[in-house]
Amino acid sequence: MRPSPAAANAVFRAIADPTRRVILDRLRAGPANAGALAADFHTSRPAISKHLRVLREAKLVIDTPVGRERLYSVNPVPLQSVAGWLEGYRAFWQTSLDQLKRNLEGT
Repeated sequence: MRPSPAAANAVFRAIADPTRRVILDRLRAGPANAGALAADFHTSRPAISKHLRVLREAKLVIDTPVGRERLYSVNPVPLQSVAGWLEGYRAFWQTSLDQLKRNLEGT
């Protein structure tokens, strides 16, 4: 399934930031609240909350209310959609590089 241009843009914007990529990596290990993530990153809770907002807007994380807290977990679907889109480019480049290799070896 191809993501809409707006959805793909939101995913690429979200994963462009190295801190957000590390947050996603951390959440792959299991759900966490903003306070636990802030402690893991030695940064403020408001800073982590801003990153989580961007990830949530891109639908890369799901927040689940648990009592007075919110637990964040990874939603892999948007990344899978973008990966499918990128796969077409990988196939294109692989074919192009194979052709270049054949041309160079033939000379």
